[in-house]
Amino acid sequence: MADPERVAVALRMLADLGVSVADLRDAQRPPVPTVAEYLPQVMAAAGPGARRTYGSYWDRIAALWGDRPLDAIAASDIEALQHQAAATARLRRNARGGRHAGEHVVAAVRAIYNRAIADGLLDRADSPAHRVGKPRRLPSTRRALTPDELEQINVAARSSGNDVVLDALLLRLHTETACRRGGALALRLIDLDADRGLVRLTEKGGTVRWQPITQDLAASLADHARQRGAVLPTDALLRYRTGRPISYRRYDHLWQRIGTHLPWVAAQQISTHWLRHTTLTWVERHFGYGIARAYAGHTDSTGPATTTYIKADLQAVATALAAMTGQPHPLANPTVDVPPAAG
Repeated sequence: MADPERVAVALRMLADLGVSVADLRDAQRPPVPTVAEYLPQVMAAAGPGARRTYGSYWDRIAALWGDRPLDAIAASDIEALQHQAAATARLRRNARGGRHAGEHVVAAVRAIYNRAIADGLLDRADSPAHRVGKPRRLPSTRRALTPDELEQINVAARSSGNDVVLDALLLRLHTETACRRGGALALRLIDLDADRGLVRLTEKGGTVRWQPITQDLAASLADHARQRGAVLPTDALLRYRTGRPISYRRYDHLWQRIGTHLPWVAAQQISTHWLRHTTLTWVERHFGYGIARAYAGHTDSTGPATTTYIKADLQAVATALAAMTGQPHPLANPTVDVPPAAG
C-alpha cells in the first residue's frame, strides 16, 4: 500500500507543475483516432449479425463524424442523430414510429465506444454514447397464431409464388422447430440427421443445439438438398432451384406475398417469428415452462433462480414435437401420455 505522506508530496509536486493524475494517465494512452480511422477496426471485430444490423448506421456515422476524434463527439451529437434517424426511418412492415431506428443508432454508437473502451483508448466515463438513453422498447405485438390462421398462411404459401416447395418447407421447418431465421439459414447438409429426425441449429450468441423434427420433414429436407445440388457436408441445406443458398430476402418476399393474399397478415405485420411464438406457446400450455424453454433453445440464466434447475432433455422435446404434430418420433418417450395433436 502506498505511503499516504509520499502520495501527498507527489500530488503537491504535480500541482506545482500544473499536471493532474488524469493528465499522466492520458499521456500514457495511444492517440485517440478519428471515427473514420477506428471504425474499420470496430467492424472487423463485430460479428455478422452486428454488421448486418448496424452497418448502415456506421456508414452514416462515418459520413457525419469521420474526421472527428472519438473524444470530440458529444452526447448531444448522438441524440441529434438518433432523432434524425427516427424521423427519416423507412416505412417497413414492422415500423413503430422510427423507434427501432433510434434505438439502433444508440446501439451502433455504443458498439464503437465499447470497443474503444476495451482497447484502452477511452474510459467508460468518457463515452458520450453511454450518456444517451435508448428509447424504451414497446411491448411486442406478436402472439400465437390460431390453427385456422396457420392453415390459411400455409395454403397461401403453397398456392402462389415461384417456388412453393421451398416456401412450404420453410414454414414447416419453423413451425416444427420454432427456430429463428438465422438458425434456418445456417443449416448445412451435415446438420441434418434424417435417420434420427434431428437438425443441428446454430443461433443467437453462437448457441448450438440438436432439435427434433418429424421424420417426414427430415426426409423432405434431405430430398430438397439433394435435388438442388447440396453435396459437400458444409453445403447449405436450403436452396433456390438454381442451387444458390437462400437468404433473408426469401423470407421478406414470402411474407409480402402472403400478405397480398391475406390482408390480415399484412395488417398485423405477421412474420416468421410469429411461428416461433405459436409453437412455443402450444408447448408451454401442454408440457410446461421447462420443456418450452428447452424447445426454444434458451440458455440464459436470467430470471428466477429455479431456471437453473428447470431443464428438459432431447427426449422431452421430441415427445412434445410428437404430440404437436401427431407423428411418432424415434426419440420420444413412449410411456408419456401426450395431449391431442395441435389443430
